Amino acid sequence: MDRYDLPSRDLKLARREARQERTVVRLGNGAAFGGDTLAVCAGPCSVESSEQIEATAKAVAAAGANVLRGGAFKPRTSPYAFQGLGERGLVMLRTAADRHGLAVVTEVLDPRDVPMVANYADMLQIGARNMQNFALLREAGHSGKPVLLKRGLSATVEEWLMAAEYVLLAGNDKVVLCERGIRSFDSETRNLLDLSVVPLLAARTHLPVVVDPSHGTGVARLVPPMALAAVAAGADGLLVEVHPDPAGAASDGAQSITPDEFSTLMRELAGIAAAVGRRLPAKTLAA
Repeated sequence: MDRYDLPSRDLKLARREARQERTVVRLGNGAAFGGDTLAVCAGPCSVESSEQIEATAKAVAAAGANVLRGGAFKPRTSPYAFQGLGERGLVMLRTAADRHGLAVVTEVLDPRDVPMVANYADMLQIGARNMQNFALLREAGHSGKPVLLKRGLSATVEEWLMAAEYVLLAGNDKVVLCERGIRSFDSETRNLLDLSVVPLLAARTHLPVVVDPSHGTGVARLVPPMALAAVAAGADGLLVEVHPDPAGAASDGAQSITPDEFSTLMRELAGIAAAVGRRLPAKTLAA
């Protein structure tokens, strides 16, 4: 055993030795993070209108996604940028997901908003900027909802796992880790997507790991190859930004792929998944 396999003394609940079997996190529609079937979360960065989220939900469900992603509350670097539609966006997200047999994952920014967001979402996303917002982590843990915990912008694996420990310590064992790239000196891509962390975490923790190639690269044409590589590396699922009109998107259009591109990606993923002993979700009847 090398030093990268050794758990921290403070890592009590997330460490690999804490459970005999790997954790599988299941959502209400049957989507599972961990196990033989991949979880595929797809949708726009932001919910912009009922028409936009409906069109996206229909397309990604038809292509084989089983979770609809989309932001109703958006943490933006500029206070003047689009901040999301709030609860109105959550209603649109939930309605579109239910119509097409999808579960919902969406970000919560404020501990005070956890009960409201949990009322609409099947899974609460803790974004990169909030990875060490310990009050939010505790509140998300107490909600009992599954939590998708994104890696911080400059977080080490140790810091990331300790953030997960806060949710687990609150009595919530339904935690999924999401690699979304870390900051780099190179401006060619938005972030540096660290795919080596996928097999590394398989040795360090029992928690499922998914990859977000959209934020990981920030470049739409790089999203499909990095999604394929993530599954080949052993990821339990993907988080992909899909928008019916990326050029007109209110946020993150440059890293969003179109529904047609997503459909092509899903077809290509089938072969990669099979090669590593996994399979794609079954398409929903509602789609």
